[in-house]
Amino acid sequence: MTRQSRTSPAGSDLALHQAYDTALLDLDGVVYAGGAAIGHAVESLAAARAGGMHLAYVTNNALRTPDAVAAHLGELGIPTEAAEVITSAQAVARLISEQVALGSKVLVIGGEGLRVALRERGLVPVDSADEEGLAAVVQGYGGPDLPWGRLTEASYAVNRGVPWYASNTDLTIPTGRGIGPGNGAAVEVVRIATGAEPQVAGKPLPPMHRETVLRTGARRPLVVGDRLDTDIEGAFHGEVDSLLVLTGIADGAQLLRAEPRHRPTYVDRDLRGLLTGQPEVEPAGEGFRCGGWTAAAGDGVLELRGAGDQVDGLRALCAAAWTWAGEGACTLDAGKALARTGL
Repeated sequence: MTRQSRTSPAGSDLALHQAYDTALLDLDGVVYAGGAAIGHAVESLAAARAGGMHLAYVTNNALRTPDAVAAHLGELGIPTEAAEVITSAQAVARLISEQVALGSKVLVIGGEGLRVALRERGLVPVDSADEEGLAAVVQGYGGPDLPWGRLTEASYAVNRGVPWYASNTDLTIPTGRGIGPGNGAAVEVVRIATGAEPQVAGKPLPPMHRETVLRTGARRPLVVGDRLDTDIEGAFHGEVDSLLVLTGIADGAQLLRAEPRHRPTYVDRDLRGLLTGQPEVEPAGEGFRCGGWTAAAGDGVLELRGAGDQVDGLRALCAAAWTWAGEGACTLDAGKALARTGL
């Protein structure tokens, strides 16, 4: 089965931490939310590492430096070296450095993570659009307290023709209090004010995947994420396998509607999925069976019968929905079927 024609989540006889050498883990919505560890994350990652899997943390959030992220993970009980953290700030800094001269001034709209990454590439972070010789504008997540004036400063420079870059364009970000606006929402403000389009480095685009491969050296990587449009699509474009966990942005309804580039290899409730094999989804009459559940595409609806593990029901529904949709998105009514799984 090619990635372009995936019509079902895959199974695995081996536990995923044995089948893959490196987990490329998203952070927000996968390992933590709002700074607090997500349930089962700490012990699951410890067990995966003890079982021989290398862990790398790959985040579109450009706010903090790798040192700060590693320290935070350590406080949560996940011992981490800064070199094991790869951020979209690093990816966009490399992208800029390949297009402007060493020592160039770059207007920074974002946090310390962007500034550190730019300095590592020999670039000079500045705060004013009026800096003489300004070579680029870079925009990254600046946290919930980013001043409106910073977006205005970016707009002044971009409207004068200064090249514009964005670490990522995630419209939302999971926090401890719920879903908040992400860097993509701030990028939209500058886009509206300028009519320009930034060069983007973060997931799901190639610069982020290249940065990750360069820094980890992974040979059999597994992308682990909570978003279909960044983590899973990034794995699709990078031609590597992926695990979607249901602890962040994506929910069952979004998963069933997923187009081919948004369909993960595996689906599980949380990071405990790294420690187990994955059940096979098998044809069953005109539908698909996983565990104790059977799903099928009916007359304008998805149908689900049976009982058992909730995620098995979702896996069976994915097979029915994706097979029905082919290369498109499933438009069948899945409300009652999803309600049966509780997901």
